[in-house]
Amino acid sequence: MKKHKILNDPVYGFITLPYGTLFDIVEHPYFQRLRRIKQVSLTHYVYPGAMHTRFLHALGAFHLVRQSLDVLISKGIEISEAECEAVCVAILLHDIGHGPFSHTLEHTLIQVHHETLSLLFMQRLNEEFRGRLDLAIRIFRNQYDKPFLHQLVSGQLDMDRMDYLNRDSYFTGVSEGVIGYDRIIKMLNVRDGQLVVEQKGIYSIEKFLIARRLMYWQVYLHKTVLAAELMLVQTLKRARHLIDRGETVFAPPALAFFLNQTITADDFIGRRDELLDHFARLDDTDLASAIKAWQTHGDGVLSYLAWGLANRKLFRLRFLDGPASAEELAGWRQQLNQSDHYPAGCEDYFLVTGQESNTAYSTFKDEIRILTKDERVLPMSQVSDFGVRGTSVTKYYVMYPKGLDAEQ
Repeated sequence: MKKHKILNDPVYGFITLPYGTLFDIVEHPYFQRLRRIKQVSLTHYVYPGAMHTRFLHALGAFHLVRQSLDVLISKGIEISEAECEAVCVAILLHDIGHGPFSHTLEHTLIQVHHETLSLLFMQRLNEEFRGRLDLAIRIFRNQYDKPFLHQLVSGQLDMDRMDYLNRDSYFTGVSEGVIGYDRIIKMLNVRDGQLVVEQKGIYSIEKFLIARRLMYWQVYLHKTVLAAELMLVQTLKRARHLIDRGETVFAPPALAFFLNQTITADDFIGRRDELLDHFARLDDTDLASAIKAWQTHGDGVLSYLAWGLANRKLFRLRFLDGPASAEELAGWRQQLNQSDHYPAGCEDYFLVTGQESNTAYSTFKDEIRILTKDERVLPMSQVSDFGVRGTSVTKYYVMYPKGLDAEQ
C-alpha cells in the first residue's frame, strides 16, 4: 500500500504528501476551496501569468517546511514525528482564512483579518479530526515550548515568505524576486530554542530581503495592480451602498450573504460554525460572476466600475511625494461632477486617495538571528555588511479615471 501521494509542482518539482492527517486536510473541502482563490489577487492584469492559487502556495510552503525540518534533524535538533506533522499542518492551514482575491477585500467585504479566520478554521477542523490538530494550533499561536517551530510558520524568515517570493517570481516572470531558498534552508539551525541562520548564509539572507523589497514595489504594489484592486474595492462599496438603499443588486448566494450584512470578528466567534460554512462557499468565482453581471446594472457608477474591471479599462493611479492637496482634489471632483463622460454621483468612487507602506525588514521585533562562527547569536542588523535597516517606505497616491488627464 502506498504511503504517500506525489504532486508535481512547477516551482519545486515533485512534492511528497504523506497519507494520513496531512493528506486528509488537503482533501478537505475547506482546503480545496483554496484552488479558487488567486494568490496575488488582480496582479494578472499586469503580469498575465500570475494566475496561481493559495492552494499551490500552501503546498509549496509545506514542502519547504519539510525540507527545513529534515535539515534541522540532520544537525541533531530533537524534533519528534508528532512535532514534524504539527508544523506541517500549521503551514498548510496558515492561509485557510483568505477570502476572494486574497488581501484585497479583507476589510471591505468582510471585517475580519484572515489570520483570525484561519485559526477559527483550524479549531473547527480540530473537532472534526478529533483533536489531531491540538499541537498544530499551539505551534500556530506560538504557545509551544519550541519557538523555532512557530518561526518556521510565521516570522521574518518563515517558509510562507520563502515560498511566495519564489512562486510569485516564477509566475509573474519578475526575476528580481528569485531567492536562494535552498541555500537558506541548508543554513538553518537552532540555538536556545530559537531559529538561527549560520553565518555562511548571510548573503543569501541579504538577497532574500532585497528581493522582498523589490517584489513589493514591482509586483504587489505596482501602480496598475493597485489601481485594479482599488477599483474592485470601490465596486463592492457601491454595490453595498445600493443594497443598503433598498435597490436590487444581483449576486451569487455566497456573495449575497456577505453583501447584505456587515459581519464582524465577534460574529464569527459567536456563530463560528454557521459563518465559517458560509465563508467556505465564497471564492473568486462569486466576485467574477457578480462583476460580469454588474456591467449592465442600471446604476451608472456600479456598471462603469464593473465594465472597467471586466475589460481591463482601469483608472490611472499616480504616486505622489506627499498627500494630494485640497485644491487638487477639489479640481478633480469638480471635473468628475461637471463632465458628461461620467455618471452622476461618481466622485466618491472614482477619486480615491491613500498611501501604501512597506518595511522589508523590521529591527524592532523578532529579528533574524545569525549564528556566528564563534557560536554567538546576533541579530541580523548587527552582522550584515549590507547595512540592514528597518526603514519603512511610504508612498502616497491618487486614483482617478484616465479621461480626466485629457480634459485638463
